[in-house]
Parts: sequence; C-alpha cells; structure tokens
Amino acid sequence: MSQPHHYNPDPHAHPGLHLIAVVEAVKGALALLAASGLELLGPAPLQRWIHELIVRFQLDPNHGAIAWLVGAINPGGVHLAALVAALYGAMHLLEGWGLWRAKAWASWLGCITVALYLPFDVYALAKHPGWLSLVVVAVNLAVLWVLARDLVIRRR
Repeated sequence: MSQPHHYNPDPHAHPGLHLIAVVEAVKGALALLAASGLELLGPAPLQRWIHELIVRFQLDPNHGAIAWLVGAINPGGVHLAALVAALYGAMHLLEGWGLWRAKAWASWLGCITVALYLPFDVYALAKHPGWLSLVVVAVNLAVLWVLARDLVIRRR
C-alpha cells in the first residue's frame, strides 16, 4: 500500500507553478504597459494607424468592422480599453504572485481562467487549423493539468 501524499507548502517544491507564475506575471506586465501606453498616447496614434490601413488596403471607412473601429477610437473608448487592459494586467500579476507563492486560490483562479479561454482556443483551432492554434490549445491544456493537479494534491 502506498503512503498518502501530503502537500508540500514550500513554493520551491512546485516548479510547474513557478513557470506558470512567470508567464502570468509577464502577461500582466505587458497588459499594464499597453494600458499605460493607451492612456499616455491617447487615440491619435491609433487613428493614424487605422487611416494608414484604410489607405494601404483601400478599405471602405464607412462600412463593416473598419467603420466600427474608426467610431470606437475616441477618448472614451481608449480610456475604457486602458481600464480593461489594466484590470486584466492586475489580475494576471496577482495570479502570478499567488502561483509563485503556491497559493491554492491562485491555482483556482488559473484553472477558471484557462477553462474560460479553452473553448475559444478550440474554436480557433477548428476554424483555423495549424500548428500555432494547436500549440495554444496544447499549452493551455498543460497549464490546466498542472493547476488542477496542484489542487488535487492539496486535497489528499
């Protein structure tokens, strides 16, 4: 009969969590950087970029997604996008910190967020099959497995 496994609370005993923590922290930092850039630069650079796309690809600025995008790039829309990016970044930084410290709530948060993203990733794989879509699904499944395994081991 095998010995029952006890959870080792030492964060250094969880290299998989540390790797995921680093990735989450990087995603959080990049999102905060993007939010800061949106707030500092405002809508003008985005409007210039969209105008260059319209001219280069001879798009109709009055119809379709481009028309919606042109209308959405305004100070209010940029502030909202910056707020969403900042909240996204803060959540991922918090998750990264919690995973680095081997906190159960961080593993739960990671499982929930990966489980929310996974249907979209699988849909993207079905719609646009390719190695990149496959890698995204595989990595997210691996992350889900590591985090779920951490939670199962904690319950023993």
